[in-house]
Amino acid sequence: MIITCLLLNNEVMEVKYPVAIKQQIGENKVTVTVPDLPGCQEVADSIDVALVRINEAIASHLTILAEYGENIPSGQSIDTHIQQSHDRSIIWAIIDLDITPYLGRSHKINVTLPELLIKQIDEQVSKQPTYKTRSGFIAKACLSELAKSVKK
Repeated sequence: MIITCLLLNNEVMEVKYPVAIKQQIGENKVTVTVPDLPGCQEVADSIDVALVRINEAIASHLTILAEYGENIPSGQSIDTHIQQSHDRSIIWAIIDLDITPYLGRSHKINVTLPELLIKQIDEQVSKQPTYKTRSGFIAKACLSELAKSVKK
């Protein structure tokens, strides 16, 4: 069976980026860092302001990556970052970001898949509203597999 896939403009491809929040000792400043995006950091007078700024910094960082044709990094788990940092004074948060604008234009493609696999995909899509469509499911599966190959 041949299916035609098109990632529609209303699809949302989300990545969760852990952020490290650290109070600067002796100062009324907070530093927020995105470990999965080297160099992506903000300093502010409060956590609230720092989180707003880091969202903007992440968007700018991903825009530059997209302009140079670089891959959009996936976020590692907070547990992984805790094991790597050993700094127990860090507060961790998650920034949930729609990366669709940084993936480029959508293109229509034809994909040949076994009928049973298509039925399983359609069943998952009907159960999980985050996928929205068959194309959304396939796109997320592709991103997941690509992220695995980058980590190796």
